[in-house]
Amino acid sequence: MPARTMAPRSCAPAQRGETAPEIAPVAALLTRRTFLGASACAVATLLTGCGSSEAGVQARQIAEVPCPYNWDNLIWDGGRPVYYENDQICSRWGVDVSEHQHTVDWEAVAGAGAQFAFVRIGNRGATEGKLDVDEFFLANAIGAQAAGIPVSAYFFSQSLDEAEAREEAAFAIEQLREAEHEGVTFHMVAYDHEPVEIEGARANDLPPDQFAANARAFCEHIQKAGFSPMIYGNQQDLMRLSVEERATYPLWLAEYGIDDPTVTFNFAIWQYTNKGTVPGIDTDADLNIWLETP
Repeated sequence: MPARTMAPRSCAPAQRGETAPEIAPVAALLTRRTFLGASACAVATLLTGCGSSEAGVQARQIAEVPCPYNWDNLIWDGGRPVYYENDQICSRWGVDVSEHQHTVDWEAVAGAGAQFAFVRIGNRGATEGKLDVDEFFLANAIGAQAAGIPVSAYFFSQSLDEAEAREEAAFAIEQLREAEHEGVTFHMVAYDHEPVEIEGARANDLPPDQFAANARAFCEHIQKAGFSPMIYGNQQDLMRLSVEERATYPLWLAEYGIDDPTVTFNFAIWQYTNKGTVPGIDTDADLNIWLETP
């Protein structure tokens, strides 16, 4: 099945200080990233030629895709970030949840202005490595969709190698298919591999090349199944990826306690707090801004 794509759109006009309007979900908001990454690849190919020799492959370099945003255009409105370009709102605001948020009132979340939601599919255990479905995955996916909130999903990985990452992807796809049978459409599927503060955690000290290989294996398997992959992490996590991987896959950055992100490379979503308050969610919530460029 070919990967899902959606037509790009221009940013919604608005005046500064207004709440971002409800807008349609767009998986292809990463058009600028894709273009820049493809351009870098094309330039590299022109410089090194099209041969497949080992020396040619090693010489081929992918340019880092720089962060395209001007943070002077990021306005905090009622405690939420809104990004503007040319006085047009170029961002969406959303949440991500798991079973740790328990039962979510998705109608209330929609009423609070959520324009997208990521729901956790499941996880691999940090010590024994067992795969588990998130207790509230199906309810959250169905509930968010029914409330009119565009739905994406993520899987919490503790993979040690590419084989385990592909196993996690296959497990995630099974759950996604079940939700699709219930009428849910998923726009992105994110890979989330991060250290955990548990004694005996099995995957805390992966070398950068293994971390990157696992992320790539998961994303490739997800993409072959017809879903659009992305990679989640903080700045340290994402810097463990190769430049090519940062150019190939949309990135979801976690960085808290700051007025605007500090990374120099491109990314699509900024998770700006894990201590947010949202009507309809009784616990602290992760809050995000999905950045768009015209």
